[in-house]
Amino acid sequence: MKQDIIVIGAGPAGLSFARDMAETGLKITLIEKQPEIVLADPPYDGREIALTHLSYKIMNDLGMWDLIAKDDISLIKTAKVMNGHSPYALSFDHTEAGENNLGFMISNNRIRKAAYESLKGYDNIQILCEKEVASLGTDSGLGWVELKDGARLEAPLIVAADSRFSTTRRMMGISTSMLDFGRTCVVCTMSAELPHDDTAYECFHFDRTLAVLPLNNNQVSVVITLPSEESATLLSMSKEDFAKDIERRTESRFGAMALTSELFPYPLVATFAKKFHARRFAVVGDAAVGMHPVTAHGFNLGLRGAHTLAKELKNTLQTGGDIGSYTPLERYSRVHVRTCTPLYHGTNILVKLYTKDTPAAKFARRALLRLGNRIKPAKRLIMNQLTENKAA
Repeated sequence: MKQDIIVIGAGPAGLSFARDMAETGLKITLIEKQPEIVLADPPYDGREIALTHLSYKIMNDLGMWDLIAKDDISLIKTAKVMNGHSPYALSFDHTEAGENNLGFMISNNRIRKAAYESLKGYDNIQILCEKEVASLGTDSGLGWVELKDGARLEAPLIVAADSRFSTTRRMMGISTSMLDFGRTCVVCTMSAELPHDDTAYECFHFDRTLAVLPLNNNQVSVVITLPSEESATLLSMSKEDFAKDIERRTESRFGAMALTSELFPYPLVATFAKKFHARRFAVVGDAAVGMHPVTAHGFNLGLRGAHTLAKELKNTLQTGGDIGSYTPLERYSRVHVRTCTPLYHGTNILVKLYTKDTPAAKFARRALLRLGNRIKPAKRLIMNQLTENKAA
């Protein structure tokens, strides 16, 4: 079966890339392990995604934003970063950014559903569900994929969007820098008695990190990162004991709290592909960069990378070039590496600093928060990275 582009993985990055390329008329086939019913109506997985203004713009341009109900979109207007039990906080306000809000909160399953629905009506795009890749390869003129059911697909370009542990990336010989933090991220939603005032809190305690992010109807998304060996104890807590623990750790800032979802654990492993492209092959989304969630850039970088690749390919089409050739893939790689590298390494340095309990680390944490508030250019730089409103 001959296609123009084969996309491996129909998660948000793969789907948004396909939507970005849909109006070119190219024949695009997505290969996905999950059944179509899961793509059409993904189950809630506990992950509430903090979206930047650039992500809003891309999703809006692709017709994805309007497919999400307004009641399912929450706003972040203020953010506070806190160190231990100190009342001092590094604070960000939407008025300083010149925007109505710092960012948006949307459930991961709502984003995935909208990305899937955005492809309806495009006859040039097909999704092969419940299919797995057995092998793949490329030569100077073509790429090919063989599925486990024996089917073979060919295209001038193959795009991998199949998670940070991408098997297809490995099949193409692209090695990956991997950092296992030895920690687990546990996410859930809770109700709060007191108003959260659209404020996101990132609390760096010495034994764990606790983020409390605002949702509509005075719900909050709670994100806990803790040593993996302690996660089983947390996950076995009763709903009442868990709520009391969060109340204590937030110093009753939100009043009485109650668990409104189950607890969802995710091991924390950050990855960075050594290359974002090979011969007639590119990686996007988590297959390119898998971020630690503390700075909430994972999905945003995935969406941005897919958009960057699509932009380079469309520019190539306009000049009559070969979309699978070296030049557009190298340009995509260069641009996206430049975007991702400082965020990836900066996030990992931040995580290491805030998980150490040495006197030097404690001093550095206190100093960074105060310098962040006092040095206005540094604060603006951090805010621009968090909101991506300048990039939008």
